[in-house]
Amino acid sequence: MRDLETMRIGGVLRILAVVLVVLAAEVVEESVAEYTKAKTTTKHRNAYASMMYMGTPRDYEFYVATRVLIRSLAKLNVDADLVVIASRDVPVRWVRALEQEDGARVVSVDNVNNPYRNQSNFDKRFKLTLNKLYAWSLVDYDRVVMLDSDNLFLQKTDELFQCGQFCAVFINPCIFHTGLFVLEPSKRVFDDMINEVRVGRKNPDGADQGFIGSYFPDLLNQPMFYPPSNGSVLDGNYRLPLGYQMDASYYYLKLRWSIPCGPNSVITFPGASWLKPWYWWSWPVLPLGLQWHEQRRRTLGYGAEMPLVLIEILLCLGILTMIRLARPNLIKLSHRRLEKPAASFQPALKLAAFWSIIVAYSVPFLIIPTTIHPFLGWLLYLLGSSTLSFLAATVFLLPILSVLVPSAGIFGVLLVMAYPWYSDGVVRGLCIFLYAFCVAPVLWTAVVRIAAAIQSSIDRDAFFVVKSGETSPSSRFNKWC
Repeated sequence: MRDLETMRIGGVLRILAVVLVVLAAEVVEESVAEYTKAKTTTKHRNAYASMMYMGTPRDYEFYVATRVLIRSLAKLNVDADLVVIASRDVPVRWVRALEQEDGARVVSVDNVNNPYRNQSNFDKRFKLTLNKLYAWSLVDYDRVVMLDSDNLFLQKTDELFQCGQFCAVFINPCIFHTGLFVLEPSKRVFDDMINEVRVGRKNPDGADQGFIGSYFPDLLNQPMFYPPSNGSVLDGNYRLPLGYQMDASYYYLKLRWSIPCGPNSVITFPGASWLKPWYWWSWPVLPLGLQWHEQRRRTLGYGAEMPLVLIEILLCLGILTMIRLARPNLIKLSHRRLEKPAASFQPALKLAAFWSIIVAYSVPFLIIPTTIHPFLGWLLYLLGSSTLSFLAATVFLLPILSVLVPSAGIFGVLLVMAYPWYSDGVVRGLCIFLYAFCVAPVLWTAVVRIAAAIQSSIDRDAFFVVKSGETSPSSRFNKWC
């Protein structure tokens, strides 16, 4: 009887356990559904959207740029959702930062296969830019303003949501720019676009710019967009005034904005990829980079880069301290004559001095965080290059002032380029050319003195070797100097 009762109790407990597991699974499923619903629920009728994908050497830089764009729009109190169309391979921590810290809605998508990648003029950097077509799939919204991450907003542009089914800016006289455009989401249009990609619709550049331009070929003949004062939404396609996509190139000609048409609301940077505004070296080469960094300082900040910056500063200070303490021993080591088996390598070691100087001015450029503020970036570069130059001068017994001339020259050209009171860009360019013309003889003199110091050291070592009965080093090293 006891065994039977025990079996009954065990059976009841197993049934209860199964019931509890089922209930728990339902609760978890409902929680996940609610969480997913909360993530995908829209708060506004319209949206500003940007995209993010992986697979280029500059993924992190564009991630930072996208965060600055999202936060700057939030700071303007735009009446729209902020959406990031992200490929599924974007790191989870980046997605979490965009959602939880920046308040963006992240829409995960599969990469659009680019059939144009074998075109002769195709740029591999744009292999995944056709992901921008997913903007037409955001059917939860009435209008979407699609943006590239290198846009700099000067003021709120919510009036763009009054535009028609497709609106874009012609910063080129004949080709509209897809760095900013307005669209009405439509599953029908999205499906048709994807089908056109599959069948290989004509695409001049193989990227989103060429495809969308081919899909809307008659935009140049459409009327200019002016937002209705009554707040109504227009139908049809329109051209946007240039003030919604002010090419930074226009600014550099006059060093001020002189665009009379439009609200002068958004700046875009469509130039060389290595001179985007978030790179620290782009300023003062391109002065508007400082304006972008000011926006980053007010929104995202530089907390992510500061630990590495502090490490690099401490490293430079440590090297300088080591050189100061060990300099007498380094000089003695450099003067010490080599033993017979290694004597033939002495000229080669001296010739390595030239390469050490090149390394001194290259390595700091490569290790500085690319998206740091320009002031701090150039300070780190000058500190790092001067430190390594001083080390090379000490090890190879080179004239220190001559080795440091390039650092002084770089500092001088920064001052010339950053001078804020030029009348226009032409005068600025002429001043930079004049500075380079005046500094060139000084730089050449420094190179000659360094070469003379190396030659003198080689001749001295050769004299000691010959005097002691050794074979003279090969003349090809002397000719190289």
